[in-house]
Amino acid sequence: MPATDNAPAADPEALRRHPRLFRAVSRRKQPKLRRTDITVTDEAAVRRAVKAASLGNAMEWFDFGIYAYLAVTLGHVFFPSGNETVQLLSSFATFAVAFLVRPLGGMFFGPMGDRIGRKKVLALTMILMAAGTLAIGLIPSYASIGFWAPVLLIAFRMIQGFSTGGEYGGASTFIAEYAPDRRRGYFGSFLEFGTLAGYVGAAGLVTALTAWLGSDTMEAWGWRVPFLVAGPLGLVGLYLRMRLDETPAFQRLESDAAHPPEAADAVETTTKGELAKIFRQQWPMLVLCVALVGAYNVAVYMVLSYMPTYLSDELGYSETHGLLILLLLMVLLMLVITRVGRLNDRFGRKPVLMAGMLGFLLLSLPAFLLIGRGGIPAVAAGMLMLGLSLVCLLATMSAALPALFPTDVRYGSLSVGYNLSTSLFGGTTPFVITALISATGSNLVPAYYAMGAALVGVIAVACMKETARQPLEGSPPSVETHEEAAQMVMARAPEPKF
Repeated sequence: MPATDNAPAADPEALRRHPRLFRAVSRRKQPKLRRTDITVTDEAAVRRAVKAASLGNAMEWFDFGIYAYLAVTLGHVFFPSGNETVQLLSSFATFAVAFLVRPLGGMFFGPMGDRIGRKKVLALTMILMAAGTLAIGLIPSYASIGFWAPVLLIAFRMIQGFSTGGEYGGASTFIAEYAPDRRRGYFGSFLEFGTLAGYVGAAGLVTALTAWLGSDTMEAWGWRVPFLVAGPLGLVGLYLRMRLDETPAFQRLESDAAHPPEAADAVETTTKGELAKIFRQQWPMLVLCVALVGAYNVAVYMVLSYMPTYLSDELGYSETHGLLILLLLMVLLMLVITRVGRLNDRFGRKPVLMAGMLGFLLLSLPAFLLIGRGGIPAVAAGMLMLGLSLVCLLATMSAALPALFPTDVRYGSLSVGYNLSTSLFGGTTPFVITALISATGSNLVPAYYAMGAALVGVIAVACMKETARQPLEGSPPSVETHEEAAQMVMARAPEPKF
């Protein structure tokens, strides 16, 4: 008997004396693939799942985009008048507060999603997110209630952040577990299509309101309109999510749990026990996840959240002008993101992710030098260089990250790793860059910051395994047709002996 990949060859004498025992051990380690082991996806169900998850993600980034694009206005409304840089820093610090509580939300909602199901938790996060955003639109200004205005703003931002802690991990897990193995990158890219759609909706609405009402009216009451729109959008997203079934992978996990092979499998059922299990068993993948997400989030928040403020505050463009440039870039990225999703299905996650990380490492400095020169052609060229690097990350991460973890702890592990990294490196990006520019006086700080993050990302991508076109760990193969399932069984069947 030849040695397996994970075990040395057995003693020939033992093999001769106990052939049946060794055949049984071999079958247990490498069980024969049966047709019933393979999930055949329903195209209509996959598309419904993708639509519901993507709309929720769009809602999340609509909420956060509104705050980022109104940072200057909100600084004037909610914080004492005085130094404008201090007001802006106060506003971005409040923006970052939501990210500080995201790990708590991930630790709460993630294990819950592994225990009671992805669908129920995603519905709950949608309710909390919409309620928190709607409440911000109703807070009186600092001029009306003084100290209590920023206190209430921080409280509702924390509600937003806590709910968002369970959103991305759940939504990406939901799509990954519904999608067929060969098209996981394509369907996963729609999650980040939702990210861009949320930002486009937020930027478009803020730009239109600012152009229509003017800065003074926006500061008086116009800023409230985008936050108030979140309520009805949240109800639409909740309706779509409640109509879905659980993912096939989670249903199979529940079915297996009803007849556990070992009594010990049912011991750790509390959130605390599940978190301990995640940190104890999944820590290498958690470290890799934190590194990947850290580099990715610095890029995302720098380009999609911070750039309008950079263009207006540091380079002197009007707020409307900065938002309009970013709006056009995001529309362009929306047009190509699903095509890049197809590319990572065809060529692999690692090559596409590496292209994005190297893009930020090598092109950030030239891009910011171009943007700093001023003029529409130079600014557009610099933004395009950053945007094309970013879309490689956006279109691939939502398929690559869920594949790092096994099914029984996927939601919890991804939520913990993603939100720990996002709280440290994502939401703090605008605040840190603004503070560093103020301290150094250099407008090239964002470029250096992005390059440092990209270097970490390059190392992380080099360390990860390729997962394109492969089943998720802990889940059976997932295919699109019964014919493909039959071919897979035949391909893995042992050759007959005569």
